[in-house]
Amino acid sequence: MPKELILIGAGGHAQACIDVIEAAGRFQIIGLTDQALEPGTQLLGYPVLGPDEALMEYTQGDRAALVALGHLGKPDLRIKLFVMAHAMGFDLPVIQAPSAQVSKHAQLGLGSIVMHQATVQAQAVVGENCILNDHCLVEHGAVVGAHCHISTGALVNGEARVAEGVFVGSGAILREGIQLSPGVVVGAGAVVTKDLHEPGVYVGNPARKLS
Repeated sequence: MPKELILIGAGGHAQACIDVIEAAGRFQIIGLTDQALEPGTQLLGYPVLGPDEALMEYTQGDRAALVALGHLGKPDLRIKLFVMAHAMGFDLPVIQAPSAQVSKHAQLGLGSIVMHQATVQAQAVVGENCILNDHCLVEHGAVVGAHCHISTGALVNGEARVAEGVFVGSGAILREGIQLSPGVVVGAGAVVTKDLHEPGVYVGNPARKLS
């Protein structure tokens, strides 16, 4: 029997997570938590159990949880919810879509989700609580720190280093071997050809910091 799973967050990203979880078939979603929606509200057929604090009512037994809140530049809330669920004793599994390609020689951290047709190559390392969104690529030897979001169609090329909490927008390209420091946000479609160490939003080709 599939293990019971609670999603933390009931917005748009949660809907995408539900689709991946249903396709994988490893877990049975028993509900979601959300600060704004009324308990009993349905999301794709699953009930909202209450605010995030309602998780305390489900700590008995062997249950799993997944932070299903999106990360659009600031990871603080995702980090807070991940730490909370971990402290409560929930299992924080890696969720992988059946269509995703993950090398047996790659490493994925607790609570991360690899979505439809994403690819993680050999010797890549992905930290805890990350989102690897549809069609993204993490190439050989790349390191993606905890709490990152690699968006749809983004390319993290070989040996790149992406620091904790970084957001990489849809269709962005990171050149092989470059480094991104904490606080960096790479905009959609940006092409990063050199290391980015100053916090801020970077856009364009080559990527430049917005003033």
